[in-house]
Amino acid sequence: MSKRNPEYDFKWCPGCGDFGVKRAIEGALTDRSATLSQPIENSVIVAGIGCSGNLVHLQEGPQPFGIHGIHGRTLPIAYGLKSNRPDLNVLIVSGDGDFLSIGGEHIGPQAKRNLDVTVVVMDNGVYGLTKGQASPTTEIEVVTSTTPYGKLDDRSRPFETYLAAGVSFLASTLSTQVKAMQQMILEAMEYPGFSIVHVQSPCTTYNDTYAALKGNEKEGILPMAYPIEEGHDAGDIDAAYRLARDSRIPVGVIYKKEDSIPAHERLNLARERTGATQKSVEELFQTMAI
Repeated sequence: MSKRNPEYDFKWCPGCGDFGVKRAIEGALTDRSATLSQPIENSVIVAGIGCSGNLVHLQEGPQPFGIHGIHGRTLPIAYGLKSNRPDLNVLIVSGDGDFLSIGGEHIGPQAKRNLDVTVVVMDNGVYGLTKGQASPTTEIEVVTSTTPYGKLDDRSRPFETYLAAGVSFLASTLSTQVKAMQQMILEAMEYPGFSIVHVQSPCTTYNDTYAALKGNEKEGILPMAYPIEEGHDAGDIDAAYRLARDSRIPVGVIYKKEDSIPAHERLNLARERTGATQKSVEELFQTMAI
């Protein structure tokens, strides 16, 4: 429950990774606003469903605009918003279930357009809000409320999916690394094109992966997550694929395409090149009149 929304209970469980993501986003938006001397209202958060969607209601401090959309449709909503107002900073918050399942079909088209938005994906490997159902990133054979015989389909590999779709900027981080995540989100927002920050954000109730991500040196347990080496060339797509295909989780900027031209600039260049003018709504209606 929040002061601005006393009628609705926006609950996150104690220890939820999304708290760290919330803090990082608040810090990144505040930093961007101060650096550019722009009001924070120049930013818009578009949220999907699930636990991650509640983030749009829980922002503290200066408030950006927010849209709590429908299941899997954050990218179409952001596309309409950015097409009409390319001057706005559009930030999408979504979960692994919302973004990679029903929302997965929208990643490719927006990546090819190079839509100038930033997506923060909170990956907890489960549908948390609906009580622990299997999601695209749930491991195979895991028993959940919707997979009593164990999950039968292979686990989705998000980094490979993003790169294959043509995402221009891809970074990976952990919900426990709030300061580093804040800078990563800020870098993604400054990037001219389609950027994704994929966050490992454990669900303490249905899929607590904190210990696995951290590892245990004393017990000889290798951390699931590891920092990307300083020598990694983020502009090299082949090097990015090598990281994406790792069985463990690389943390850092995986890919950053150089010479990126975002969708709205492509449109402006095309208008200049062709000399075409945009018809008004009335003119478009007239073309369909009988």
